[in-house]
Amino acid sequence: MKEKKRVYEALVDGAMEGLTDDALYDFVKARCPKATSKKIVRASLLALMDRHLRDRNILDVIYALAIKHRLDDGVLDDGEDEEPDERTQPSQAANQNLPQLS
Repeated sequence: MKEKKRVYEALVDGAMEGLTDDALYDFVKARCPKATSKKIVRASLLALMDRHLRDRNILDVIYALAIKHRLDDGVLDDGEDEEPDERTQPSQAANQNLPQLS
């Protein structure tokens, strides 16, 4: 939790200084070298849920950074092997109940 708090603080500090996009990401990485994209996205979500952050511009910058890095293919490449989601694989049982098209 301590690491996420540091990433969160760096993220908010950088956004308050007017940094956006890659400059903000680089700022966070400089202050928290061990932060991965996944941790930065999680800290971004924490910032978006913070009731004390009310500045729309800061929230927009943090939101844009979170979305960009969440959609980035590299987010899942943080050294964690994830199992394929069972919901994305078609079930044979479900396919048996489908009517045959002629």
